[in-house]
Amino acid sequence: MSALSAAAKRGLGDPVLAELVMIRASQLNHCAFCLDMHLQAARKNGESEDRIQLLNAWEEAGDLYSERERAALALTEAVTVLTDGFVPDAVYDTAAKHFTETELAHLIGLVTVINGWNRLMVSRRVPPGGYQP
Repeated sequence: MSALSAAAKRGLGDPVLAELVMIRASQLNHCAFCLDMHLQAARKNGESEDRIQLLNAWEEAGDLYSERERAALALTEAVTVLTDGFVPDAVYDTAAKHFTETELAHLIGLVTVINGWNRLMVSRRVPPGGYQP
């Protein structure tokens, strides 16, 4: 999983976007350990406190997030919360407009791996605060 995560981040090419995606999935999955880790990484990569704090309400945050970031966040939510069984075509099509085929594959890989990490940490009840960069 570590290798997949590293490869997906490299292939996406935008460390801030990668951290936003991982934070958003971790919010949805209630993974405190992963939130702690990726909030630290986002700050280290230069992400602003305003954007971090408003990530949970990104759809209502206006132009705080770019169209590309909003497409990635919508896809993150759709892949993370599969309550209807599928990622809606409109969500996928919007993401495909903002990412190359390769970038899209890396984005989906990143969302998949953070969901796996979330499930491992939550099921093991790993508390926040133990992550050391």
